[in-house]
Amino acid sequence: MLSIDKLNFSYGDLKVLWDIELEVHEGEIVSVVGANGAGKSTTLKNISRLVKPSSGSITFNGEKINDLESHQVVERGIVQVPEGRKIFPDMTVLENLRMGSYIKNAKKDREANVERVFSMFPRLKEREKQLGGTMSGGEQQMLAIGRGLMTNPKLLLLDEPSLGLSPLFVKIIFEIIQEINKQGVTILLVEQNVFQSLKIADRGYVLETGRVVLSGSGSDLLSNDHIKKAFLGM
Repeated sequence: MLSIDKLNFSYGDLKVLWDIELEVHEGEIVSVVGANGAGKSTTLKNISRLVKPSSGSITFNGEKINDLESHQVVERGIVQVPEGRKIFPDMTVLENLRMGSYIKNAKKDREANVERVFSMFPRLKEREKQLGGTMSGGEQQMLAIGRGLMTNPKLLLLDEPSLGLSPLFVKIIFEIIQEINKQGVTILLVEQNVFQSLKIADRGYVLETGRVVLSGSGSDLLSNDHIKKAFLGM
């Protein structure tokens, strides 16, 4: 579904990504893990076309998307849930969700998708008239994911969904990610929570200082000595 070949990216004179190679197959959960500053979020921004790569190619369902604008990428089915949630704080839960269905292909399914999100997140249904900014961090993360689902994504990019959440909400969010995947959405997950993200992943990639240093199945990476020492404190 998604193929990244020798992707390089720089912020001005500062090179951030070095020859990134990554694949996501339809139906998978693929996790990209690494420390803060490793280049994980920048990789997602390149896929979403929020920034433009210095070199290399990004292909989605057989189409090279390097030169597309970000809204065109969304129209093709790639949807990113950003780090820090970035909901609309002065809009209600329902208004936030409806903002996720602005593209033509999603408008026709708007009400059905609202019900789908409320079914998946009963807490959002209870708070549909509440302002997004008045909810807890975990509830806002649910809302951000729900807003992403309103766009009918084929590939959902999740950027640090567990960041800043309580252990209870972390558990809930990872369960939700698995449920979304079971419903047919392919997921590319960027996370600092190495254990939880590799535990649910079909495959994973490890980024260090902008380079892919390891890749493999989620279970193989969890048993890797370097992963245990560098990220799991074992």
